[in-house]
Amino acid sequence: MIDLAERHTFKLPAKSRSLVELNSSDAVEQLSFEEPYYLLGEGSNTLFVDDFQGTVICNQLLGVCIEERKTDYLVTAAAGENWHNFVTDLRTRNIDGLENLALIPGSIGAAPVQNIGAYGVEVSTFIEQVTAWDIRAKRWVEMTRGDCEFAYRDSVFKQHPGRWLITSVVFRLPKNWQPVTHYSPLNELSGRVTAQNIFDKVIEVRQRKLPDPKVIPNAGSFFKNPIVAKDQLDELLKKWPDMVYFPVADNQVKVAAGWLIEQLGLKSEFVGEAAINPYQALVLINRGQASGHDVTQLAQKIMKQVADVSGIILEPEVRLVGQHGLIQLLVEK
Repeated sequence: MIDLAERHTFKLPAKSRSLVELNSSDAVEQLSFEEPYYLLGEGSNTLFVDDFQGTVICNQLLGVCIEERKTDYLVTAAAGENWHNFVTDLRTRNIDGLENLALIPGSIGAAPVQNIGAYGVEVSTFIEQVTAWDIRAKRWVEMTRGDCEFAYRDSVFKQHPGRWLITSVVFRLPKNWQPVTHYSPLNELSGRVTAQNIFDKVIEVRQRKLPDPKVIPNAGSFFKNPIVAKDQLDELLKKWPDMVYFPVADNQVKVAAGWLIEQLGLKSEFVGEAAINPYQALVLINRGQASGHDVTQLAQKIMKQVADVSGIILEPEVRLVGQHGLIQLLVEK
């Protein structure tokens, strides 16, 4: 069995039957993909609940190519590149657009799967094409933004896990840059706002609010911010007039899940060595020797109390891997 503790940021004591490191796209077609298998990047959005009775395929493909055009840049990045390093490199080259997404942990290949987003920006806005190996059809595919079926923290890749192995992503970044600052605390920036201002502020806030997984093992936001209809929001506002929410569509709003967890007084909750981060309730942490079951039991405890009081079913943002593949958490009644 292969130790996976250093392969995911929760650093849980999990193992896999075997592990393959993918360093060349030429090697993709030679992989057997015998089930069960799990495609892994940097492990920043994965929680191994049990020992995985299969093969973990670690995507370590590297390389970035930048093409400057008249009105934009086309940037092709290999799936194993570190996301924040990629964003930082573009910022130093004055290629802007991704600064709101600075310091999000993980790899390039994970970005379209999760449709990562922060502070009013989603990566899907800038994705032009995804190149992947279709494991089922055994052929290469080049998928457009439309093919990817992006939604809030969702994509066709997430809906059909294990179907495609992403090898590279093409981003289109317009030269006519416009700042996105309507989310707090970016809306507090004064004067002429630059991409560097936003980049620096996002890093400052994330470092202050979110624990460094190298110091305190975690996987960032554990739950998605739930989207509810406005009529449901009206009922919630009767109970919590100061509820934090953001409009996302004509009849829908996004509720701050961390705020909900705080209002229910859950920030001191823990199960075994799994606990809620005291500075950001949306983050679950491994205090040292947590097991996968410690974390999932804590998550279910939170989900149940939120559902009982608000009627909202929280959905994990983190991918949960059991003995034979992805699993789901259910709210106990």
